[in-house]
Amino acid sequence: MTSAAPSYYEFLGAGEHGDRFAGTWHTGGPWSAEHQHGGPPSALLGRALEAAVVPGGFVVSRMTIDLLGAVPVGEVAVSARMLRSGRAVHLAEATLADVATGRPAAQARAWAVPDGPGPVVNDSVPTSRPDQGKAVPPPPGWVRGYIDSIDWRWIVGAVGEAGPGLVWMRPHLPLLEGEALSPLQRILVCVDSGSGISAELDIREWDFRNTDLTVHIVRPPDGEWLCVDALTTIAGVGMGACRTTVSDHRGIVAFSAQSLLVRPRTG
Repeated sequence: MTSAAPSYYEFLGAGEHGDRFAGTWHTGGPWSAEHQHGGPPSALLGRALEAAVVPGGFVVSRMTIDLLGAVPVGEVAVSARMLRSGRAVHLAEATLADVATGRPAAQARAWAVPDGPGPVVNDSVPTSRPDQGKAVPPPPGWVRGYIDSIDWRWIVGAVGEAGPGLVWMRPHLPLLEGEALSPLQRILVCVDSGSGISAELDIREWDFRNTDLTVHIVRPPDGEWLCVDALTTIAGVGMGACRTTVSDHRGIVAFSAQSLLVRPRTG
């Protein structure tokens, strides 16, 4: 498992509990090289929903991912099913399991709505472009892997710099070799980084990983680059929240929220 892998996952085939995948080096971090960043597994859950459950002519409008435990940089199994199917909306569910232990590690629920034209209301075009941002290497304490799989162009803040952050992001890799990221997958690969983009605490001293991710999508993104504008709030107890606005060059594409578990780092 090296940085030369051409994708976030390797497809291993169908199994008893769903399709099986091996996470590559690029899924790791930022807390541990043995545990995946939340972005790639969220996108893998989205892929399962798009491939097996969401019918043609429909798109995901809201997706909530609950991270039930650490997702290993190893073998996982993903399955999906329809929970409610109607003429106007569909509710679907996907589960990602740790193959080594058999336990569910992440679960997602998503609403899908018809993909049709509509009005534009309260949109906002970004005031920056990717070529105006700067590349900033991560400071000590941030595990590489996922971080190196993204092209980062910082407009406000930087990874490891306390405070709100605004950065243009472009994944270098697909989920699977030879398979382009869908618009939904591109959002999910990037948006779980909101709590790291706007980190208020030193990762060497504090653990502030998210327990969930909810993404409300207003339209599919256009192009490779996404602008992620994030703000973290922590108020003196063992929890916090991160709010994120995601845009492309045309305007807003999604909003997200993450619940944070805040604890002193013990090792």
